[in-house]
Amino acid sequence: MAEDIEEIRRQKLAELRNRTETDGTEESASTIPSEPVQINGRPELSETVTEYDLVLADFYADWCGPCQMLEPVVETIAAETGATVAKIDIDANQQLAAEYDVRGVPTLVLFADGQPAERLVGMQDEAQLRSVIETHA
Repeated sequence: MAEDIEEIRRQKLAELRNRTETDGTEESASTIPSEPVQINGRPELSETVTEYDLVLADFYADWCGPCQMLEPVVETIAAETGATVAKIDIDANQQLAAEYDVRGVPTLVLFADGQPAERLVGMQDEAQLRSVIETHA
């Protein structure tokens, strides 16, 4: 009987340890999208910026060569960092692009805690983007 109680205690302790480990940052990290999120309009951008601590907004155009070159880089950033990547087509969201004073593409705006914190214009390499994100993480 004492052995049964001891076995139950060990099992419960193991369950508690597993639950504690998954309740930490691992679980919250899994809620961050691992792929870029397409944004259509101000409400979607506001919701995304409010929901996630770090959001890298990529203002792009389909016809833009540097934007196409940047696409795999931002996909990697979305998959491998703690930042949510939001893709905003400036042709479909002209008013939103104007609101953020996007005059050239690609333009990247990093939101930290709901506020624009960094702005990068033109082609960026992965190391530069990681550095900017880590600064605000």
